[in-house]
Amino acid sequence: MTKQHLPYFTIPLFVLLISCAVFTGSFTPNENSANSPTSIQNSPFNTLVWSDEFSGTGAIDSEKWFLQTQLPPGGSWWGGLIQHYTDRTENTYVENGHLNLVAKKEKFRDQGKTKEYTSARLNSKFAFTYGRIEIRAKLPKGIGTWPAIWMLNTNIDEDGAYWENKGFGTTKWPHCGEIDILEHWGKNQDYVSSAVHNGSSYGDYVENLGGQTIENASDEFHIYTLEWTKEKLAFSVDGVEHYQYSPEVKDSKTWPYNSDYYLILNIAIQPDIDPNFMESAMVVDYIRIFQ
Repeated sequence: MTKQHLPYFTIPLFVLLISCAVFTGSFTPNENSANSPTSIQNSPFNTLVWSDEFSGTGAIDSEKWFLQTQLPPGGSWWGGLIQHYTDRTENTYVENGHLNLVAKKEKFRDQGKTKEYTSARLNSKFAFTYGRIEIRAKLPKGIGTWPAIWMLNTNIDEDGAYWENKGFGTTKWPHCGEIDILEHWGKNQDYVSSAVHNGSSYGDYVENLGGQTIENASDEFHIYTLEWTKEKLAFSVDGVEHYQYSPEVKDSKTWPYNSDYYLILNIAIQPDIDPNFMESAMVVDYIRIFQ
């Protein structure tokens, strides 16, 4: 995510479901997931290793997710963002087979700071190297909303992050590396983008990015995919690729993408938020990781 912490299908569906059930013991896709691209032609990654189908009702699965709430030094999230991230079910809950990550206009005081908006920032407690990630989601709507589904290296030195709390933090951003599977700015409705941040391209100087316009990003589910190998990072929506990162020279500046990364889901609120904005959610049907 751009300095935010300065901030089909070739095998039959029943075969995949059987293999997934063997692996996990309990894999049951949501009834709303029938149009999932459950495998990609020529993908080397077709064994499910982790997923959340967001079944049940109420709080998210604490075995899988950590709610990151600690403010950075200075009392605000980097980039002039104006929301609090909370660990409340008002901002993050599961219902009808979906994760609802909700941004709200409301006065909220935390850590000695009062802000006018709340949202949530989820860290996965699962980390991995190389694989295919599929997320079926609908995005929030509203000028000034900034939802993202992205990844950071477990070695990031960022107070309050899950893996930092576990003692993994050794490397400052952007040198740890960042992979943005999806970003969407409400001021540019229906345009979704992906980006790669590292020591050679970051902040206001990002060169490694691409995107596409899709229909009804906020009203219909779409499938956002990252395929991550030793050679490349490839990003697509509904099977249509819009960006690929594969530098000729892979060194510590251009390719810190050879160790474990974890997922982050969040909605940031920018200072130019529509004054009439009240509430909007990122709704996620499932997240699946294959290796």
